Amino acid sequence: MAVVIAITNQKGGVGKTTTCAAFCGGLTESGKSVLAIDLDPQGNLSFSLGADAEESYTMYDVFKGNCTVKEAIQSTDNCDVIPANILLSGCELELTGVGREYLLREALSDVMDDYDYIMIDTPPALSILTINAYTAADKLIIPMIAEILSLQGIAQLKETIFAVKKYYNKDLEITGILLNKYNPRLVLTKEVEELAGMIAEQLGTKILSSRISTNVSLAEAPAHGISIMEYAPRSKATVEYRSLINEVTGVPMKKSQKKDSKRPVRRPSKKQ
Repeated sequence: MAVVIAITNQKGGVGKTTTCAAFCGGLTESGKSVLAIDLDPQGNLSFSLGADAEESYTMYDVFKGNCTVKEAIQSTDNCDVIPANILLSGCELELTGVGREYLLREALSDVMDDYDYIMIDTPPALSILTINAYTAADKLIIPMIAEILSLQGIAQLKETIFAVKKYYNKDLEITGILLNKYNPRLVLTKEVEELAGMIAEQLGTKILSSRISTNVSLAEAPAHGISIMEYAPRSKATVEYRSLINEVTGVPMKKSQKKDSKRPVRRPSKKQ
């Protein structure tokens, strides 16, 4: 039975997609079977993992009943992926039926025994897509960057999570807050860390011990359609993400002997 982990924060630019892609890469290289679900209409996770979101079924088709989950799955060099594209942005208006909060959970029931982990990248908004992710998930990870603006909107996020726990998924676990772009030498970082600790307490969770530093490889890897683990297997970012994955899942991470990838840059589709 798969463990479903959603990476979430309604604030954009905090490293949700990067973190989700890193989990997919790290778990896969450790021998786990992984399905990545892209719920962001921008489709950044799909692109980062080398999936085709234009000439194939996407999560929009799954939600609309145009195909089954199994029909929408693509196998990439990273892991299996159900991609997303801009059509997902219409789901808030199009998905109006009773029980719409359970659509993703019900769809995933057909593949729960096929994977060890299902990773969900949520959109930078608190929408029906986000609620579907929370209803389907076992665990939530909340990435934040060490900036004051990153803390904005946490109160609304808290209300949404608690509402989902009350009405749709009482077993939902807030695993922890992840600090991204972490620089312990900055005074501001320490101040934000203290505030994040207070927020974690309000959410009934903790700040994860693993921290992710700023690293240029994290920005470069998506352009090649591969995870940070394959793009720069010996980088500091890879070491930090392996530590994070082990902290969250308990899966032993193997130290890679691979050299950095030389794969060419992948160009975005002009249809986006």
